[in-house]
Parts: sequence; C-alpha cells; structure tokens
Amino acid sequence: MITVVVPVYNEKDNVTSLLHEISEAATELPISEIIYVDDCSGDGTFDLLKRLRPDYPALRIIRHKHQSGQSAGLWTGVKAAGNDLIVTMDGDGQNNPADMKILFEVFEGHEKSNPKVMILGERKKRNDNWIRRLSSRVANGLRASLLKDQTRDTGCSLKMFRRRDYLNLPYFDHMHRFLPALMIREGVELVHVPVSHRPRLHGQSKYGTLDRALVGIADLAGVLWLQMRARRAIPDETYEELD
Repeated sequence: MITVVVPVYNEKDNVTSLLHEISEAATELPISEIIYVDDCSGDGTFDLLKRLRPDYPALRIIRHKHQSGQSAGLWTGVKAAGNDLIVTMDGDGQNNPADMKILFEVFEGHEKSNPKVMILGERKKRNDNWIRRLSSRVANGLRASLLKDQTRDTGCSLKMFRRRDYLNLPYFDHMHRFLPALMIREGVELVHVPVSHRPRLHGQSKYGTLDRALVGIADLAGVLWLQMRARRAIPDETYEELD
C-alpha cells in the first residue's frame, strides 16, 4: 500500500481541489493514506483540512506547533506513515496527482530486480516565471555537476520511494533539495520519469531566488562532505559469531 505525503504552508485555496484529485487518483492505485502536514499555517489551512476530513477517510492531518520548513514537513509525514511505499508532492497544486500512476508503474517494474529504488518526476515543461526557471536551471546544473546525482530537476516534489530508505538519510533543514544525492549515498537506484507541471492557480511560492541560493551554497558543501564520509560496513557482508 501507498502513503501520499503533502506538506503545506498557507495553501488553503489549493487544499480542496488537490485533495479531491489525489482521491480520484487513489481509485486506480493502492493508496490507503493521505497525510497532510500543516507547517503552522496562518491562513486557515488546518481548519479547512479538519472540515474536509469526514469526506476523505484516508486523510490524516498533522500540524507543527511552530513553522519548521518543507524538509521538516516531509520528514514528519514520512515518519508518521503507516506504509513503506511513499509518494510526496507539493501542496500548491502544480504537481498532477494523476502522474502518481506513472511513478507506481515504473516502481513495480524495478522493485523485483532492486527494491532499493527511488522514482523521481522530472517536469517536462515548467509553468513558472522565467526568473524561477532560470535560477533553477543554474542551481540544478551546479548541484548535478558537483554531486553527480544524475538528476536535472531535483525541485520536482513528485517522488516515490521506500519509507525505510528515506528514514536512513541524515536529516537537515532543506535536505529535500538533495534527496537524489543522499539516496545514492544510501545505495538507492534512481529512475527518472517525465511528468507534467501545472501553473499555480492560488497563492504564492514560499521561496525567493536569493535566499534559496545563499542557503543552497552552504547545504551543497555539507552534502559534498557527507559523500566523502559515506564509507561504512555493508550489512550483507557482516556476520555475528555465535559459536
């Protein structure tokens, strides 16, 4: 079974339509949980989710007491999930829930040969303004060249992976931008699939171009260090002496 994790902050106007679309997609997928993690929104997102819950039996609602960021929202949702297979997506409605079926079909095709696999959506055409597209292209190019993470669009939040693989990753704020590199460090195979991307109909992005760049430089250096210190014993190559 699958758990869908959606971190949200001030996305009241996008909640109803996205939740309906996820539920529609769930009619064709083994989805048993939809976890919304509200990062202490101030626009009524949490109250709206509570009103909607009777209509959506699979919906679970978790709320942070203090605003903690997108990475914390993802970690909270994945940690709380009752299934081992996770799908993540943004709460702004730009990811199309119908694309979860594409990720699941690819996952099923790979899990028998290698269960440690992560399926990553890559947006075929971004529906953002040119400043966001340009800044993301530069950041993705720099990150991919230094970390060798085989990923051209780490900003696409539509991803599918095993809960146990995610929880093995070192946690830090903004880690969601480095999931491909961190998963490779854990021995997880990456598979990329093209997905759609829709214009934001309500609300505004929570990230600015300059603040993302400044934080990203420090985080990039940190992930490079983690890659250099990844050596460990392989569980399959260890044994316990019992005689």
